[in-house]
Amino acid sequence: MLVCCTDSYAQWKPAGNRIVTEWAAQVDVSNILPEYPRPLMERTEWVNLNGLWQYAILPSGKAMPKTYDGEILVPFAVESALSGVGKELGENNELWYRRAFSVPSRWKGQRVLLNFGAVDWKTTVWVNGTKLGEHCGGFTPFAFDITQALQKGDNEVVVRVWDPTDKGKQARGKQVSNPGHIWYTPVSGIWQTVWLEPVPERAIENIRTTPDIDGGKLMVETTVNNPKANDRIEVKVLDGNKVIASGSALNHTSVEIPMPADCKLWSPDSPSLYDLEISFYADGKLQDKVKSYTAMRKFSTRRDEKGYMRLQLNNKDIFHFGPLDQGWWPDGLYTAPTDEALCYDIEKTKELGFNMIRKHLKVEPARWYAHCDRLGMIVWQDMPNGDKNQDWQYKQFYYGPEMVRTSESEAIYRKEWKEVMDCLYSYPCIGVWTPFNEAMGQFKSVEIADWTKKYDPTRPVNPASGGNYFPCGDILDLHSYPEPVMFLFDADRVNVIGEFGGIGMALKGHLWNEDRNWGYGDLKGKEEATEEYLKYANRLKELSALGLCGAVYTQTTDVESEINGLMTYDRKVVKMNADALQKVNSEVCRCLDNPSPAKSSH
Repeated sequence: MLVCCTDSYAQWKPAGNRIVTEWAAQVDVSNILPEYPRPLMERTEWVNLNGLWQYAILPSGKAMPKTYDGEILVPFAVESALSGVGKELGENNELWYRRAFSVPSRWKGQRVLLNFGAVDWKTTVWVNGTKLGEHCGGFTPFAFDITQALQKGDNEVVVRVWDPTDKGKQARGKQVSNPGHIWYTPVSGIWQTVWLEPVPERAIENIRTTPDIDGGKLMVETTVNNPKANDRIEVKVLDGNKVIASGSALNHTSVEIPMPADCKLWSPDSPSLYDLEISFYADGKLQDKVKSYTAMRKFSTRRDEKGYMRLQLNNKDIFHFGPLDQGWWPDGLYTAPTDEALCYDIEKTKELGFNMIRKHLKVEPARWYAHCDRLGMIVWQDMPNGDKNQDWQYKQFYYGPEMVRTSESEAIYRKEWKEVMDCLYSYPCIGVWTPFNEAMGQFKSVEIADWTKKYDPTRPVNPASGGNYFPCGDILDLHSYPEPVMFLFDADRVNVIGEFGGIGMALKGHLWNEDRNWGYGDLKGKEEATEEYLKYANRLKELSALGLCGAVYTQTTDVESEINGLMTYDRKVVKMNADALQKVNSEVCRCLDNPSPAKSSH
């Protein structure tokens, strides 16, 4: 049951008077983001706890409140319009949540997990007054086993959140306490789905899949709680309803599954996915069973016949081309109003002829990556920046001392970056890891790039998008505004332009700020903006012959004060000629097409 009554549903309304997307009107307070939130490990039984909770904002360090300030719509950040609150938390306060819930009687005899998709930043959870634990990190999922804290009938969950935004050392991305220019509104508290699920006493906790197209096999690693030597994991690979491959393993070694010689490979042109059924047996008895999916594909690099290093997909050269995607919403900030909205930007990017998205300084909900897998979009994944910014030398290879983080700050970065990589590893769409961007919080660049590559050798590593540049990783990534220019070159690495463009065009009626807006240039209409874009895109084709392997246009949508999107911030207008963009973007994506594939290596 909900702590809020039907009258509350009628009383809820978005906060503030900023622009909103068309999906804001479709928000159903009694059925918020009802889609299953974890596509890579799906169980049939679950209960969604999204909806109206009680909230209170108190000075940090105060005891659990006895009374609350009002209602907040979970999972929208307290600063967002769709939360119904629209208040900034600040580093000196804590945000408290409370709601009632009940556990279905059919779950009797099973353990109950309380799952959080993501909460920004430090989270403490109680159930029926019993403290369950804490989690630090604003972008990754976590869960608590609440079985021993449950009681018959109604139960109560209380959540406390502290978020210092840019006053702390944690990963925060584009959030600042004083937004403007390229920096945005703070995001605090619960911003992804909260949900309950029943699991057996011994259950599957995690799945990690690694395709090997050269070896013709799929590796599946499964983690269970309280592992024992006689445990058995069985995996079936399905194409539709047909089992095409299977395998099993004991002692919690990885399951190695030979794949058919004619298995379908995943690519933007043909995003073929295979379903997985993963079963866990103990003493010969089925303990747990989950559904997942995977794809057979390979991301790598190789040196071509002209001596240039190239990005490859499935041992074929491919030019990666797509927009910088911040993933912000005028109504939900970090959180899309609906799953349809979450998918819309990817679909529109695909329609415009791109084959890649650079997910910029943010980690999305799991369903976003699943949509990319299904639609066929390669993703360059950034680590969200944190701590202070370093001296930025983006026109030359870096010289001088690197930023020195405190031991606490360094530990926070390493923990959060590992958690980001862990939770995204098995999504087929993830094609590149980017630990740093434009010297923001950048430290120990060579060491971090080397660790990233060792932790996941199956993907290229882009050590520092836009600098500071060191001879490490797989990629040299230049930022060049507005025109794409290769002003540096590294013969031992893939060379890309990780940001260019940023064509500025303000459309009245679709602006977050009516005045203080920013972009490159001030173009007056669709034709002028399209002409400028085509000039830059055609330049990419010329540069590809000189060793350029990928490019990122800034950006998918306007964001707050930035007016340089392909779409307005409210997603209501595509600001350029879509047909013209689709044609030239497709040409750029295919500029390295080679009918005779050459096997690549990392």
